[in-house]
Amino acid sequence: MATDGRTHFWKRSAKTPGSIQPVYGAQHPPLNYRIHKTGPKTNASSARSKKASSFHEFARSTSDAWDIGDDEDEDLVGMLAAPSNLKPGTLMVASSQYAQHRNKLNDKPEHMQPVEDSQFNGRVVKSSSEVQICRPSEDSLMRNPLHKQQSLPLRPIIPLVARISDQNASGVPPMTVREKMRLEKFRQLLASPNTELEELRKHSWSGIPKEVRPITWRLLSGYLPANMERREIVLKRKRDEYFGFIEQYYKSRSEEQHQDTYRQIHIDIPRTNPLIPLFQQPLVQEIFERILFIWAIRHPASGYVQGINDLVTPFFVVFLSEFVEEDVENFDFTQLPEIVQRNIEADSFWCMSKLLDGIQDNYTFAQPGIQTKVKALEELVSRIDEQVHNHFLKYEVEYLQFAFRWMNNLLMRELPLRCTIRLWDTYKAEAEGFSHFHLYVCAAFLVKWRKEILEAEDFQALLMLLQNLPTIHWGNEEVGLLLAEAYRLKYVFADAPNHYRR
Repeated sequence: MATDGRTHFWKRSAKTPGSIQPVYGAQHPPLNYRIHKTGPKTNASSARSKKASSFHEFARSTSDAWDIGDDEDEDLVGMLAAPSNLKPGTLMVASSQYAQHRNKLNDKPEHMQPVEDSQFNGRVVKSSSEVQICRPSEDSLMRNPLHKQQSLPLRPIIPLVARISDQNASGVPPMTVREKMRLEKFRQLLASPNTELEELRKHSWSGIPKEVRPITWRLLSGYLPANMERREIVLKRKRDEYFGFIEQYYKSRSEEQHQDTYRQIHIDIPRTNPLIPLFQQPLVQEIFERILFIWAIRHPASGYVQGINDLVTPFFVVFLSEFVEEDVENFDFTQLPEIVQRNIEADSFWCMSKLLDGIQDNYTFAQPGIQTKVKALEELVSRIDEQVHNHFLKYEVEYLQFAFRWMNNLLMRELPLRCTIRLWDTYKAEAEGFSHFHLYVCAAFLVKWRKEILEAEDFQALLMLLQNLPTIHWGNEEVGLLLAEAYRLKYVFADAPNHYRR
């Protein structure tokens, strides 16, 4: 943290209190990536002589999003390129493997039924979880004309949900007996007149099967009632309430007092998962703009802060996967019936709101929740791995310089979206997953890269490593190991404050 007249780096060029410029990570590669170890090494004495300005000099010398001003969003379309930090052929191989496993798809699962006796390009389906929730009403509100957002050019595809080694994605080898038993257990819990939420959390900790993830997330978010008889009524009321907010507030986006908020949202939306075509579709961007603007209007204590836009995407993808059999990242959202589009939008809004209710101090003025969590991470790492901690001290790397966005974006910039979805299965199963358990996940995530950290021998190499960790090929197995280590750390340190003391 900056003290004694030193500038808080995350407020630099920020026009909204507590907001930051977006920082590109694992799924958002830097615009002009520079290889770590080019140029001479910086010795410790020269680094100390530049302590007050070293981070700002580093930020100015790289093409990170700290340097992207609000007025430069028009340039982003032309500047954004495929990530050059990947090894040659990596994207091509990944896309090829993904195409191969899609060609081997078996017949549709028995629980999938067509929407209104029709399919859209053979990809849109009706999921059993939606049938369990409610029957959609035929009444729908007319959408107001919305400003169309220019979409970015098509980019090489990195699968966001499915990967050949992922267990719960479509197109993978047939489920094992154990996986079938887990899925059946989930279905039994969800079909009971009153779902036992504690039992559901216990089974969700090690991952939720894709087939039942949408309804399970709604339940564990506190959005859907455990009583099955009440679900249809509650969902209809909450969805109607959301679109009532749209009618009441969304037209005010052109008013002077909301101009800054709407403008920042409008700038950030194209930066959300820029490598995934789904999120560059005008209709999807309009949905995100509405969700974020309504949330900001209803939460004036924090308003919109950059980074909140990322938190919508896992909910949107999970609820969309309820109706799309495969290839979610390339799906044309306009093919869905309007009632389905509306339900996905409303459910994403309410579940994101429930999540933010538990971590809102991360986004109020000066973001005190994040500052507290970064300080706790520093203390925890100093006890877990003193060598890594001392390495940061030697080269004067402050935890706030890399861990701020780990807390602000819940590691979404560091992991592929498919991994975030799996991670959130466990966060939802934990009592304070997004606020408390996330700290131990960040500590385990940092220490995992200790070898690479200790090999980096200057300030710039460390920052470039920590902002571009090589997780692009991670899947369920890697996330499972990370969560297991985080649980171990929590077990050892959470209820033992003396472990923090030297």
